[in-house]
Amino acid sequence: MDTGIIEFLSFGFIQRALIAGSFIALICALLGVVLVLRRLSLIGDGLSHVTFSGVALGLFLNVYPLYVSLPLVVCSALGILKLADKARMYGDAAIGIVSSVGIAAGVMLASLGGGFNVDLFSYLFGNILSISGYEVISSIGLSILVMAVIVFYFNEILSITFDEEFARASGINTGRINAILVMLTGVTVVLTMKVVGIMLTSALLILPASTAFQLARGFRNAMAIAAGTSVFSVVAGIVISFVMNLPTGATIVLLNAGFFLAAFLFKQRIRKPSAPAQ
Repeated sequence: MDTGIIEFLSFGFIQRALIAGSFIALICALLGVVLVLRRLSLIGDGLSHVTFSGVALGLFLNVYPLYVSLPLVVCSALGILKLADKARMYGDAAIGIVSSVGIAAGVMLASLGGGFNVDLFSYLFGNILSISGYEVISSIGLSILVMAVIVFYFNEILSITFDEEFARASGINTGRINAILVMLTGVTVVLTMKVVGIMLTSALLILPASTAFQLARGFRNAMAIAAGTSVFSVVAGIVISFVMNLPTGATIVLLNAGFFLAAFLFKQRIRKPSAPAQ
């Protein structure tokens, strides 16, 4: 058994997948807790559609997709904030507009580029086992940047998450914090596309956080549980998909769904009143 584990971990592509996947899973969990509490969980889905456009544009221009997707998605995230503020519409409507434009532009670019090819499909559905050394370094660097910003602005993020009006009255620049949050989400969405794919990105933001809320007692506790669940699901998903020859992204998402269902049933069980003694 030990020999098998050592042999498994000796593969370079497994090492790269585990390292990059763990870092990305961690920032997905931390941001996911904030986004779900603020009822902005669908922003991940909307920005993933913009990522599709970025990837299609990168492939069309023969440029590395990350270079195109990252600025495009971050700008789109800020655009969602501006639309919600200046056009006086609800956040979900702004997300829907950006999402629909993103997916339409991606389809148009893919069509102009000769249709959907293998590279585009790998980004759509994820292929973390093919991640390169450069992508690992990029993932680690950007993940550390996201975590550092979260730690630095933790008190402000905590305040606006639970009561934005009170936070504004307390002197917190809520506009700046909101802009930082959506930019961090944009960076995270771009990184996540290699792990679970563009089509499943929002699941890695929503499911670990939703699992944590079934069990947690407080904001920090929710972040810790979400982080543990997310990282474990990615590591286990990589191992299971490799051993059983399954799609890695789908395996990771289904594991997260299983954890959420287990946590939900556990919460319902402990809440269920015991039968009165006869």
